[in-house]
Amino acid sequence: MANPDLMPEVFQAVPGGDFTVYAYMNDGRVRLLDVKPLIAKGGIFEKLKDTNFFNSVTVMNGTVAWDMSGVRDPFDCIDIDPCTIEECPAVSDPLEERID
Repeated sequence: MANPDLMPEVFQAVPGGDFTVYAYMNDGRVRLLDVKPLIAKGGIFEKLKDTNFFNSVTVMNGTVAWDMSGVRDPFDCIDIDPCTIEECPAVSDPLEERID
């Protein structure tokens, strides 16, 4: 259960397959964000259909973001509310080495 006193923040964002993003949160959990519904809405999110642009996902403003300007301007990016990301399913860390 998330700490109600802890504002959600993303520390790392890693692109996954099929327009998903693994978001590493400040509560230690990894959330899986499915971006396809946002892309389907069109508008600014339509830019995310370009896989090269989509795979440039980063962290800006404490959340999952895509830099529009190329200079990491926090006002010129596509970013997702971290509270929205906190509601996404928690998953195991895909980067964790599995030792059997």
